[in-house]
Amino acid sequence: MKKKTFKIPHKVIWLSSFLLGVLTSIPKIAEHRFNIYEALADATVTFLFAVIIWYYNVFTLPAYTSRDVASGFSTMRLIKGLFFGILLMFLLSCLQQYLLSSIHFGPVMLMFEVRGILVNITFYMFLNLLYQNYQNQQVGIELERTKADNLGAQYELLKQQVNPHFLFNSLNTLKYMVESSDKHSVEFILKLSDFYRFTLESRKHDLIKLSEELDILAAYLFLLKARFEAGIQLSIDIDKSYQQSLIPPFTLQLLIENCIKHNVVSLYKPLHIQLYVEDDFIVVENKIQPKRTPEASTGIGLENINQRYSHLLNKEIIINKTDTHFSIKLPLIHEDYHH
Repeated sequence: MKKKTFKIPHKVIWLSSFLLGVLTSIPKIAEHRFNIYEALADATVTFLFAVIIWYYNVFTLPAYTSRDVASGFSTMRLIKGLFFGILLMFLLSCLQQYLLSSIHFGPVMLMFEVRGILVNITFYMFLNLLYQNYQNQQVGIELERTKADNLGAQYELLKQQVNPHFLFNSLNTLKYMVESSDKHSVEFILKLSDFYRFTLESRKHDLIKLSEELDILAAYLFLLKARFEAGIQLSIDIDKSYQQSLIPPFTLQLLIENCIKHNVVSLYKPLHIQLYVEDDFIVVENKIQPKRTPEASTGIGLENINQRYSHLLNKEIIINKTDTHFSIKLPLIHEDYHH
């Protein structure tokens, strides 16, 4: 997953640290016995501490991902930051004592450590407030993008479901069956009606049960059989335990349609398609039988399916192609696991 980094401008870090150093040196300047070296040392220690703590807190923030939105406030991260700050302030105070040996180390150390803890906590809470706001913005942006992509995918899916060529071929097949007094004409009409009823009902949902998708596929296959007869053979080997899993509607129908589009389908050279489950994937596989005049491929169908899996599951489909076989692997979606 692509990670997005939360950043604070370097100018903000350095300028705020400088101002903090100046503010902490004001009490020294206001003293009756003003010592410029002590004031400068005090301001420098605070400035260096603030800069380092800024960068430490920024770089220890978890990276934002669309899959796992970081929880933001973390007590453990705060405790680690406080220990780091105490150690850092101790080292800076030692450096100041080395440069200005006239300062009483004990009181100065206590003052610096308390100041360091307050600065550390303030920076941590301020950063987490900004980071939470950043997260909310990213979630809002991704929701809007997902809505736009989902609407585009649904429109593309609807155009493919109500494929005018498929409807034209189905009506031609029905005309031939009626004219030849085929006894399956009524059943063909019912299956065609079922298929388009499934189209209208299922397109309202992002996911449906695999068993429902197989019902859609059965109606679609009956229509294909009436047209191609034994020219198309579909073998389904999916255990009933997988049929309560979920799948984007019309995914299998689109993949079967894709097989027919790019391969020879005839009584003399039947197209064999296998549908099975392997390693938590639904696999649609066919033997490659290229047409003499290949149809132009836009890749919209597979990209449509891939987009829906990406948005719903944060996973992508797997496409495998060899010299003899072409297969698509669809990640299984389990309702209890993926919610």
